[in-house]
Amino acid sequence: MQVPLFDMQRELAPVRASVDAAIKRVLDSGVFIGGAEVSNFERALAATAGAQHAIGVSSGTDALLIIAMALGLDRNASVVTTPFSYVATASTIARTGARLIFADIDEDSLNLDPALALAACANNTRAIVTVNLYGRLAALPPATPGCEVIEDAAQSLGAGPVRGKAAATSFFPTKNLGAAGDAGAVFTDDAELAARIVQLRSHGAAPKYHYPTLGGNFRIDALQAAILAAKLPHLQTWTAARQRNAARYREMFAVARVPAELRIPSPHPSHIYHQFVVRTPRRDALRAYLQAHGVGTEVYYPEPLHLQPCFADLGYQPGSLPVAERACTEVLALPIAPTLTDDEQAYVVETIGAFFAR
Repeated sequence: MQVPLFDMQRELAPVRASVDAAIKRVLDSGVFIGGAEVSNFERALAATAGAQHAIGVSSGTDALLIIAMALGLDRNASVVTTPFSYVATASTIARTGARLIFADIDEDSLNLDPALALAACANNTRAIVTVNLYGRLAALPPATPGCEVIEDAAQSLGAGPVRGKAAATSFFPTKNLGAAGDAGAVFTDDAELAARIVQLRSHGAAPKYHYPTLGGNFRIDALQAAILAAKLPHLQTWTAARQRNAARYREMFAVARVPAELRIPSPHPSHIYHQFVVRTPRRDALRAYLQAHGVGTEVYYPEPLHLQPCFADLGYQPGSLPVAERACTEVLALPIAPTLTDDEQAYVVETIGAFFAR
């Protein structure tokens, strides 16, 4: 049996007609940047996310960057974040000139440890960036004067409302709500911040051709907005399917009696399972075995950010953030898509059981 980690065509099939209609509507309109497709999608997205404002942008990375720009982060500031995430979480901060400070993660959730994040703050720390890793909402540090909390919600759309100053999400094609290319969004309940972000996404213009500040070309295009709007009504159903698959994995693993060496993600009410990630010290051997038996997997993430060459100037050394470093050697994402069948899931568990029984 072949069980892919993600099957784009299988997920697209039930919504293909509405997506095709959305594409035709945009092509027939001749409006490819801005317009009703974008504004209508933003209104629907804000309602889904439980936010006062949703601003469509060009990618999840640009969503993080534009939040940092709107908050005025610069070389006079420092920002605390997690070392266990996709590089965009940290690189967008670095691009503003702000100094990165990494704090270690929680052993259970693998999200940024809020107590350690607060302890790492310096006098000039202007923000803490948390990541809702794999789709589980991170515990947030308490708000402190002059230090905003930003949520990297690239993997957690639909898990809950915005809790920090702003949140960034991604519509990369493999996300729980995926575009047909790059796209992202910013969520905030702060009207003033939302207005700044809208201005910055069009080169800082206000009005057109007048530039009080420098922004960038961070606009979501009408085609991606229309495709996402066609898929958005299905997000809740897809999320429920992912949560059912996660619960079924736990039941199956309990019956299979795999050793405690294989750590299963603990249940959490906010978890929407963008990924279902297990842990084992024999991760690489298990992954090779699964690949040989037709099961797709992925490692999110194999190297912690504080030890990446691009951040070498920060001076972190191996052993400085041990929980994140150990997680990078143990984590393995299993198939969890809403289209995953019972038989496919049983095969994944049986194959893992066979590996540990050797």
